Amino acid sequence: MRSPKEIRFRLSQELANIRLLLSPPRLPEKVAHGFPQNLPPVNLPVEGAALIALADQLLQHRFPLLGHELETGPEIRWRRDYVQGIEGGLEYFRRVPYLDAAKAGDHKIIWELNRHQHLVVLARAWQVTGRREYLEEIAAQLRSWLEQNPCMRGINWASALEVAFRALSWLRLLQLAGEELPADLRRTLLTELFRHGVYLRHNLSVYFSPNTHLLGEAVVLHALGVAFPEWPQSAAWRALGARVVNEEMENQVRSDGSHFEQSSAYHVYTVDMFALHAQLAGKVAAAYRDKLQRMVRYLAALTPEDGYLPLLGDDDGGSLVYPYGPQRTFGRTALAGSGPGEAPVLFPDAGVAVLSRSPAHIVVDTKAFGYAGAGHSHAHALSVVCRYQGCDVLADPGTYTYVGEPEWRTKFRGTAFHNTLRIDGLDQAAGSGPFRWMEKPETGVLCWLPQEEFVYLHAECRYRGLRHERHFLWLKADEALAVVDVVSGDSGVHLLEQFWHVSDPSVLVLPEGTQAQQEQDWRSETPGAKFPGIVIRVPLETKLPAVLGAMIHPGGGAGCKIRIEVEGDAILLHRNGGHFLRFPMTANGLRPAG
Repeated sequence: MRSPKEIRFRLSQELANIRLLLSPPRLPEKVAHGFPQNLPPVNLPVEGAALIALADQLLQHRFPLLGHELETGPEIRWRRDYVQGIEGGLEYFRRVPYLDAAKAGDHKIIWELNRHQHLVVLARAWQVTGRREYLEEIAAQLRSWLEQNPCMRGINWASALEVAFRALSWLRLLQLAGEELPADLRRTLLTELFRHGVYLRHNLSVYFSPNTHLLGEAVVLHALGVAFPEWPQSAAWRALGARVVNEEMENQVRSDGSHFEQSSAYHVYTVDMFALHAQLAGKVAAAYRDKLQRMVRYLAALTPEDGYLPLLGDDDGGSLVYPYGPQRTFGRTALAGSGPGEAPVLFPDAGVAVLSRSPAHIVVDTKAFGYAGAGHSHAHALSVVCRYQGCDVLADPGTYTYVGEPEWRTKFRGTAFHNTLRIDGLDQAAGSGPFRWMEKPETGVLCWLPQEEFVYLHAECRYRGLRHERHFLWLKADEALAVVDVVSGDSGVHLLEQFWHVSDPSVLVLPEGTQAQQEQDWRSETPGAKFPGIVIRVPLETKLPAVLGAMIHPGGGAGCKIRIEVEGDAILLHRNGGHFLRFPMTANGLRPAG
């Protein structure tokens, strides 16, 4: 049920949108010129030969986006999904079925190109080389976009966040090369940018997506007010945008610095957005800056030495500024100048623990599910990922798609596609469409014990009347990770399945007599592309309580043998015939072996 406040907001929003549709606003002639002011310098993470090579590729209308190289041919059809070959019409944007890929195409593919971040690359390439062909290409693409996407019509007006991304690109483009654009095009572009601002003012995602959508929209609305202080409404844009950004710092960022979406990629997004706002505002409150520093601390801890962020939760493949290159390295810009990440460290609000940083980078996500419907979360509570010497020893398979292929969306965010345990063939929560989870589990950290010789974590996940406890023990000298699962809750028979998404099966050592199956896995480093991999599935149909275990040697565990037994209320883990470790089955803490 919607509150009266929300109903009033939505009615006002729709009336404003109808007015914009029927009579798109025009920028007054006296201010329909000039260039953006007060913006930070445009810095791209690529220069020299790499920049020119990318710009020349873009000149050929070959766009490397989301795991594809989109080749559009001489004429770019801006509302076309070039992967599926589906192109939408010019209906009022509220009537665009953008979540139905069969009718509208994959909106991610369409929108990524329409963010116009590639135009910033072309502008920078012109600035470096002086080659006019880059400017001519920019002008041609802008004219064709403006012709094909009239105000408020078609899929490229269906998301306020996408309008914001495009407006930010145009600001940066004008900053780099605005004086070189034809005067008539510049005036038209400024008017269209003004319309983007008016649209954002009335379409902030206050109730629709009060997450990174709302944040990004507010950051850009404020940016427009800063860049063009002489425009009508710019003072109101600055005030509204700044207010919303500051509110969302409190709403979206938890006290340990983690973002409430419970997604590492979206955490990078928000760090970039909050940092840009701080630059544009010039001065922000001490509490704002402190939380931003904690966000960077969290990101640094999640990031291994080679800069490849683990794929926790959704990754939409995008970037606030520069969407090219390996998506998992997009956090490097935010970390520039910061020190190395901490380890071992537990972030209690996120339920995320970094057990080790070097030589193995090991991250455990005990919580998995973010706030509310957890739309960008995956069902991977108590999962673990490990990167060693530039390789994902234990991998999170990624995201692959949002709406393009619903069956793959379900698989990639399901429990079986993560290094955790599944019960009775069911995910840890009930999926409800591509961006919602119902009946989320209760999770918690029961014990965290970082020591000089070892790091111990004990956490639980409760759902459907059952309790899954997982013990993690990282032995520094041995470079070995012991994982013990305990499942309890009733005395019935249940199917338990451990999943280990490994790069090399030799890193995984299972108890003697364990029945394991090596199966084909699928992974996705970037949305839109998937490739085969390996998963070790360990099934056990048994009465509860039950115990399963494994040992992971990131450098290879050849020759190692382990055995697990239960003795009273304790779990005994033996390695190579010796009495090795004792875990309490239900109590907190860790006791040494006999």
